[in-house]
Amino acid sequence: MMIAQNLRRLCPFFGAMLMVVWASQSAHAQQYKVTADVPKFDSLLSPQLGDAKRGFTSKEWLEVEARLMVQMSPEPKSQTCDGITVRWYVAVANPEEKGTFLLFTREVKHVNIPTGEEIYVSTYLSPASIRRILGAARNPQKAVEVCSFEVLINGEFQAYSSSNARFKQGWWEQGGAKLIRSEVVPMLDKSQTPFSIMWWDRYAEVAPKDSQR
Repeated sequence: MMIAQNLRRLCPFFGAMLMVVWASQSAHAQQYKVTADVPKFDSLLSPQLGDAKRGFTSKEWLEVEARLMVQMSPEPKSQTCDGITVRWYVAVANPEEKGTFLLFTREVKHVNIPTGEEIYVSTYLSPASIRRILGAARNPQKAVEVCSFEVLINGEFQAYSSSNARFKQGWWEQGGAKLIRSEVVPMLDKSQTPFSIMWWDRYAEVAPKDSQR
């Protein structure tokens, strides 16, 4: 009788130990390594698709892109990472107040990431957005002060890179009065642009819209 009572008392203890061991094994079962290159930005003309008779002048987009590689250990048989999240931070000169900058951010989820293979991720500002925030429609890349991005997997930070080495991770939280967060115009993922079907295999697949929330 005493033995049975003691066992009942120990069951919750051993159960808790098993849960801790299982959680520890799960946390360390899969390891990730993300190599992130310095992001680059440039202007990109709208592609002229369809009926050329319509006649229009292509306008400039701002494209920010970066190359990265995801590695996993142990390597899954599928050679594929389920998904990554990329958080973009772009500071653009504020034309209305010299010496200050507008901060634009965007989080993009990507799926079916091939492991051990170079892929690209990107974000964009449309011609209409560029005109609205800069008051001009040409050479938007000249107004960019810095662009940076973070890569997360399963909500955990994996990598950071910036177009300017002086801007360390978290600079977007430390800009003070000179850095003004702006939601006047949205930054877009590639699937929201006319480039969505172009250079398909170069870029990481953007997750469906219901997964972006």
